[in-house]
Amino acid sequence: MVGNDVRRCFRINHTVLITVLALLLSSCAPGSVTLAPTPSPAEARKPTLTPTFTPTPRLTPDWHSVNDFLYQLQRAEPKRIGETAYDLVIIDIEAAKGSPEVIEELKHSPGGKKLTLCYISIGQAEDYRFYWKRGWSKSPPEWLGKPDPDWTGDYWVRYWHPEWQAIIFDYLDHVLDLGFDGVYLDQVEAYQYWEERGRKTAAREMVNFVMAIAERARRRYPGFGIFPQNAEELGVLFPEYMETMTGIGVEDLYYGYPRDNAPSPPEWTAQREAILDQWVKADKLVLTIDYTRIPEQINDAYARSGARGYIPFVTVRSLDLLIINKGHEPD
Repeated sequence: MVGNDVRRCFRINHTVLITVLALLLSSCAPGSVTLAPTPSPAEARKPTLTPTFTPTPRLTPDWHSVNDFLYQLQRAEPKRIGETAYDLVIIDIEAAKGSPEVIEELKHSPGGKKLTLCYISIGQAEDYRFYWKRGWSKSPPEWLGKPDPDWTGDYWVRYWHPEWQAIIFDYLDHVLDLGFDGVYLDQVEAYQYWEERGRKTAAREMVNFVMAIAERARRRYPGFGIFPQNAEELGVLFPEYMETMTGIGVEDLYYGYPRDNAPSPPEWTAQREAILDQWVKADKLVLTIDYTRIPEQINDAYARSGARGYIPFVTVRSLDLLIINKGHEPD
């Protein structure tokens, strides 16, 4: 997410944007932030699966059936979400309550069938997750970096390190066991943080990591969805990355940067649209998340996203409300 005091800051790298836009042009040539409360340790315990539940056989998800979606990480109640007509829902692993039956019921809920994505932060560690060990903040493992000053409890990680990747692969296995249709990967733009500190291979290493996540998941479930959040420029810089992804989520495209309930800078929006149009051209889903509660801005965000073939959702940055925007109800 974007803002001065939020953890998922989209750090604009103008050098990267200029490079990407140059690639796009050459290809066309002739011939106030609201923070959600930190979950308690009990809420973030390691998932324990219901041993007697047998889910229905996994089918390849029809991702192109999606024309609306919900993004809610805090206080998400699957039964309430199931009453809505959203085609796709992005929720935290804790919403599953450790039971694949919860996800199965959500996927076949009264409001209609739904595809489910599980949120995972891969560029930062969170000290309320099941993998966190006491003492790491004082005696950190080799892969653990400095705390993020914008969000208490989050730490930058050296995501190329095998030990961190093993933690995320374990996390992914739990997601697969719970029956989710895909994952929504946050803090992919962490590569910019490390580039700014001199690591020239940071972008390539992030791409390799995300593609390894996709390969591991799809060995078990072909068609498993992989959606990175932000850092859309990686799809142009590394075409194999875009080819592997199911789609991408982007924040604050029209409203929310640098503050909520305000338009994002037009030049910045145009730069991102030029890249995101390439994702649409490649037949990938583009999910846009804007942060405003002003009706005129909500309507504008839906209209502008829809006109370019993106799938819009407008919400609050805390992601703690089940929002249905008037005039843009899911169908």
